[in-house]
Amino acid sequence: MNFGKMALRNAAFALAIFAVPMSVTLPANQAFAATAVKVVVNKTPITTDDIARRMAFLKLQRQSGNLAEKAREQLIDEALKREEIARVKMSVSTADVDASFARFASTNKMTTDQLTKVLAQAGVGAEHFKSFIAIQMSWPRLVNARYGGRNKMSTQDFVTRLKERGNKPVTNEYFLQQVIFVIPEAKRSSITGKRKSEAEASRKRYPGCEQAKTFAATMLDVSIKDLGRMLEPELPPDWKPLVEKTPEGGTTGTRVTEKGVEYLAICKKQQVSDDYAAEVVFRSEDLMKAEKGENPNEKKYLEELRKKAQITST
Repeated sequence: MNFGKMALRNAAFALAIFAVPMSVTLPANQAFAATAVKVVVNKTPITTDDIARRMAFLKLQRQSGNLAEKAREQLIDEALKREEIARVKMSVSTADVDASFARFASTNKMTTDQLTKVLAQAGVGAEHFKSFIAIQMSWPRLVNARYGGRNKMSTQDFVTRLKERGNKPVTNEYFLQQVIFVIPEAKRSSITGKRKSEAEASRKRYPGCEQAKTFAATMLDVSIKDLGRMLEPELPPDWKPLVEKTPEGGTTGTRVTEKGVEYLAICKKQQVSDDYAAEVVFRSEDLMKAEKGENPNEKKYLEELRKKAQITST
């Protein structure tokens, strides 16, 4: 089984998982010692239970060395990230995290219940893993939002990249429309199945982007949003494979999100090779390379948070 880093990529973000064979050697239903607070990060406590779960997670990744210290430092970093994510309101939704958890289980040919059981047996726990997923998905968005504008490619760098390549890269340009069958949070558990059926049925009758708003008006609680121009590297990863395989004029498969049941309509699709498209492609390539190493902006941001934080060992 592959346990490791999960991060959402929208041009800049990727889902990455350390390749680690499944090897659960900890005793089933491991009992943790009485919980005590070991570190306080600002006002967030990190307990012995938290550290034990992270150590178990590190063991699943086959990491070595001082696992207690590694676990402690990771949890301090995550506490700082979580607080900053909450401050700027850029957290992914519970639905996004649950979807990633389900995809992880499916990739490893398991149900979510089976994965939950494996994590419990390993001493990690599903909630600890989901908390890890949430941070890994949300944090890159925050880093990109803060530093993305400052990373605009200079004219000199752009010209250099063009010379290295020999020509401008070609990518697909999409004009998209978002169709949302809204589900109130209070009714999520009771009507999601019904709304999904309604959304699927509407795809067969979808009249095209120009008539979509009139079409939506004939149905209950259906929202239409024009997303405008979007280049292929900019597509959100959860939607990208669905969009790429959908022809112009068609609709993607449905997805259950925090808003309800959604699908996208491909209003227009064409290949482009202009300066803007080239820069988007170049930046996407650079970000993919950065993911294989350490993002200097991520490190800089975290160092700033650490300097301002009150971190107390108990």
